[in-house]
Amino acid sequence: MRRRLCSLALAGLLLSLTPAAPARAADLTPTLASRMAAVLTAKTINYYPSNAGWTFMWTSFDPVRIDTDLARAATLGATDVRAIIFPQAFGFPTPTTAYAQKLSQFVDIADAHGLTVKLTLFDWWSGYSDVAGSITWAQAIVGPYADDPRVIAVEVKNEFPPANTAAVTWVSQVIPAIRSTAPAMPLTLSVDGATGAPGMASLKSQLAGTPLDYYDFHFYGASERSLAEIRRAQNAVTPSPVVIGETGVSTHTGTEGEQGAYLARVYRAAAEAGVGSVAPWTLNDFSPGAIPPNSVVSTMPAQYKFGLFRTDTSPKIGAGVVDDAWTSGTTSNSILNLGFEAAAVDSPWRNYLPAAGTAVITTEQARSGTRSARFTGTTRSGSNLPSLLTSPVTPVQGGASWHAEAYARGINATGITEISLSWFDINGAWISQNTSNRLPVGNSGWTKLSVDAVAPATATSVQLHLKCGDNTGTVYYDDVAIT
Repeated sequence: MRRRLCSLALAGLLLSLTPAAPARAADLTPTLASRMAAVLTAKTINYYPSNAGWTFMWTSFDPVRIDTDLARAATLGATDVRAIIFPQAFGFPTPTTAYAQKLSQFVDIADAHGLTVKLTLFDWWSGYSDVAGSITWAQAIVGPYADDPRVIAVEVKNEFPPANTAAVTWVSQVIPAIRSTAPAMPLTLSVDGATGAPGMASLKSQLAGTPLDYYDFHFYGASERSLAEIRRAQNAVTPSPVVIGETGVSTHTGTEGEQGAYLARVYRAAAEAGVGSVAPWTLNDFSPGAIPPNSVVSTMPAQYKFGLFRTDTSPKIGAGVVDDAWTSGTTSNSILNLGFEAAAVDSPWRNYLPAAGTAVITTEQARSGTRSARFTGTTRSGSNLPSLLTSPVTPVQGGASWHAEAYARGINATGITEISLSWFDINGAWISQNTSNRLPVGNSGWTKLSVDAVAPATATSVQLHLKCGDNTGTVYYDDVAIT
């Protein structure tokens, strides 16, 4: 059921785009406050079909596939879906009836699965000189949903460039025009991950006369530092609220375990920072040809592998992490594979200085379970030893106490075998490290290596390293813990 038209000035245009429908009940009519409450707690999924990304989602609109995908998103725990809209696809400055109906059908499908919708306007857009056309288009897109509770927010432009004076002038006029059509609709902007908090601060300052209702932070930085980065974004726009509108990491080069750990850290950090809405990018991987070939995005292999689900709809580990975060509010340390029982593709562990020695997962020795990590014939690079490393799900805060331990066993071992906690600041610069007792050389049974430390005041992340250098023999690691 579509909402009554709320703007007499746009009545003719809007009636040409959407069929007449009965008015919604008065008690369902949203307010700015009710929508903002929904925005700040929304379990939002970023979405395109796996075979039709970006503009292709609309030019090759497939309601059956969309219905199947959004049912899967709802099962995962999503309560909201982001729909990104393109002027060049929908028709500009007047959206065509056909594309307006596609958007209406998308909202209907989402609603059938209990999902609200956030609209993102003006993606792949730089026509900042055409303010009048932009206002006409934006009002026509948003107008039909001004009082529709199924649509909870509008992002005026995806990844807005705050250093572009023409863009700022443009959006300063588009924002009040949208407000005149949909006064109860929360409005926001995002900036790209590289622009980050400084860009958000600049945007807030420049839009003081036409303020946004909240800010959308796209986070693609180091997940170990996500708490510090989220807080920096919050401080940049305080007292305006912040949501994380995009976050994730591609499995193109990293493992699916790394993606899962990344998301777990971001969700844990967001909860610590009081951010109640975190939206993974994206529901699906993309198949070859799914991204429009005239776009830069299509030339980036990593862009095809950000999904929580593979193109055959099978879930990656990250899907389970998001499911847990959305349905139970938990992010378990089990994602870190601290006992090495997971397959290599499922593990977030990474080798440091692999040219000097690489750890492999083996069933030769295990303190518990069936697997352990093995170093054999390692060297070093200057003062640095090769290691296997990971970072905890729990975010680092200066002054907090940490404990790490692992069990190691040597066979004809030489050199140095120890574990360490390495501390880093918000810019990723190394601060210091704390090391454990060392494994004796020669042959040894399973020996606990442990380290206790207090995070330096400026630390925002930590890496746990299982080190083994200058070793002509063999060392096994198992049963790691970090708290």
